[in-house]
Amino acid sequence: MTQNRVLAAGLSQHVGEQVAVAGWLHRKRQLKSVTFLIVRDRTGLAQVVLTSHQAAAARAGDLPDETVIRVTGLVKANAQAPGGAEITDPSLTLVGEPAEPPPFDLYRPVVTAALPTVLDHSPATLRHPVLRAGLEISAASVAGFRATLDALDFTEIHTPKIVQSATESGANVFAIDYFGQQAYLAQSPQFYKQAMVGVFERVYETGPVFRAEPHDTARHLAQYTSLDAEFGFITDDHDVMAMLREVIAGMTAAVRARAYDAVRRAAAKLPDVPAQIPELHFADAQELIAAQAGWDPRGEPDLSPADERWLGDWAVREHGSELLFVTGFPMVKRPFYTHPDPDKPAYSRSFDLLFRGMELVTGGQRLHNHADYLAALAARGEDPAPYAGYLQVFRHGMPPHGGFAIGLERWTARLTGAANIREVTLFPRDLHRLAP
Repeated sequence: MTQNRVLAAGLSQHVGEQVAVAGWLHRKRQLKSVTFLIVRDRTGLAQVVLTSHQAAAARAGDLPDETVIRVTGLVKANAQAPGGAEITDPSLTLVGEPAEPPPFDLYRPVVTAALPTVLDHSPATLRHPVLRAGLEISAASVAGFRATLDALDFTEIHTPKIVQSATESGANVFAIDYFGQQAYLAQSPQFYKQAMVGVFERVYETGPVFRAEPHDTARHLAQYTSLDAEFGFITDDHDVMAMLREVIAGMTAAVRARAYDAVRRAAAKLPDVPAQIPELHFADAQELIAAQAGWDPRGEPDLSPADERWLGDWAVREHGSELLFVTGFPMVKRPFYTHPDPDKPAYSRSFDLLFRGMELVTGGQRLHNHADYLAALAARGEDPAPYAGYLQVFRHGMPPHGGFAIGLERWTARLTGAANIREVTLFPRDLHRLAP
């Protein structure tokens, strides 16, 4: 099959040669004396020209879209064809059986089906160039995340997704039977990545996390991909924020370099990452919103989606930045392992990074002394026994450390302007969807 095969993107380099292309029948246009076949492979589209007297034209007339074919013929230059070249005098071979047509035409420039139809038939509908583009952008983003942290001497790790205790709290976890024992799907790799700071100092992971939160919104999933990093010997959360800025810049650069065509197809807009992302303390953010936005969020321990949107617009107006750090969230809304601000103990050394008016990243400095963990759990009325495996690492010497977690699907949705995170999620899992 692969012998002498030329990919669509490289067809123009073979003008005057006999070549073979193989892929899916993307579109067929039959005119009175000529038929055009558009063949799609992983790199793009190739045009095949068949005249009415050729045997291949009759055979092609009965082929449904998405049938896998192999075409051999002579490459000729044609500025009007995709990529500037086309195949003429072709012979056509079926690879497998004729395909069942997809639920909508994949050759049309825009997706003409509603999101439920797209998701119900996603093994086929994701072939649409626009829908596929989001996944290409996602892949390039992960490559940029890895490359940036590799260059900064981080070590990639892979931690268990079946855990003995909840990471964030006892609620909102998927409980499972683990050979007769109570276990859970991991809400995050937090405990393990902190432990591995004691081994490598700098670690990262890309992998699934699970949240049994009954959200039915355009921004939440029950399973999503988390890009996590943790590193030691920091001064405070500002070191973590500076590292995150490098990562966001690296991810943006990787998307631009590796997925340029996908960015075009998805009409994605890449951010200009400033040398220093502006920041605003949580308390100051609430005062600002109360003074200017028309509602008063003071007294609330977290930002609402409306607060995030308003702050996103404010950051663009005041700083020309689509990125904004909100720092110093109240301790009451942060996990027990979060380091408090020594000068304002009710507030934390933690942050959210807002991107285009939506929380994209949560991070901060962690506690690193064993006694502080026992005190933090006692203050919340929690028994330390379920966390024994986690807490033991802090008995053996841990440096000041911190980290962050980026939601990959939310990042991709922000880049592409997707109205619903499911548009850029491969086989999403939510309240209503367990298949395909």
